[in-house]
Amino acid sequence: MNKAEFIKAVASKADLSLKDATAAVDAYAEVVAEALKDGEKVAIAGLGTFELKRKAERQGFNPVTQEPITIKACNAPKLKFGKTFTEKFN
Repeated sequence: MNKAEFIKAVASKADLSLKDATAAVDAYAEVVAEALKDGEKVAIAGLGTFELKRKAERQGFNPVTQEPITIKACNAPKLKFGKTFTEKFN
């Protein structure tokens, strides 16, 4: 499912216009990104928790040349799904 299909599904489930559903999905993504940037966790009941994880600098290799490279430290967003959400699949 791509973004356009997701927006159509949200519009259908929530009885929204495509314009309103697009605005809602975009706002959701922005709010989560801004909160993570500010160092906050975002916990959504029934879905899970978004948070940033610090990845340390590490050694990797160039897959073409097999030469070792250093991968810089960075912050990576993570979504840990909650129990209620994961139980829907088992």
